[in-house]
Amino acid sequence: MNNALIQLLVLAGIAVFLIIKLRSVLGTREGFEKPPLPVDETASRPVLRSVDATDPTDDRDITDHAPEGSPAALALARMKQVEPSFAVGTFLQGARGAYEMILMAFERGDISGVRAFLTPEVAESFDEAIAARKDQGLTVEANFVGLRELSLVTADFVESTQEAEVTVRFVGELTSVVRNASGQIVEGSATEIKRQRDVWTFGRKMGSTDPNWQLVATGE
Repeated sequence: MNNALIQLLVLAGIAVFLIIKLRSVLGTREGFEKPPLPVDETASRPVLRSVDATDPTDDRDITDHAPEGSPAALALARMKQVEPSFAVGTFLQGARGAYEMILMAFERGDISGVRAFLTPEVAESFDEAIAARKDQGLTVEANFVGLRELSLVTADFVESTQEAEVTVRFVGELTSVVRNASGQIVEGSATEIKRQRDVWTFGRKMGSTDPNWQLVATGE
């Protein structure tokens, strides 16, 4: 796996809430939905170019995702000045992959493969939710159907530390079956598509030799 892909993965949990008390960990889920619209996976990588951080209006890679002149647009422009290889469009493509990867790891009840892409605080909250599920003898069988919506919510950049955070809204589609210790279905359906809404924040120090972004917060 090359560094570019690694960086995308974390941008490239979370999952079905089996009981109400688990809802604080992940986003909200609705009832039956129509299958998601196909996602265009052929979008080309945005052209990278230097911009004036005080006026990023000439950079479509930014203004395609954040309102022109907004705090988010200005923060993204500074990120690109510190790290010219950074592209918002590429970041969001990676976020799409990260969402599915981390979501399904949580569903399976094993986040060992994605732990490096989570801050200790987020990993701990996932571990607690998974443990609570196991204590009740519950297991989940889930299938990721697709991503209906992905959009950049906001971005922040701290000049003194060069720490960057980008918040992304996801609306995913999945099927999920929850079984008790006896193997009986207590929630969900293998054929009923649920809509999952999440707002995740990814963080990283720009200019660092470590290409990995980490999931620093989850919400809905």
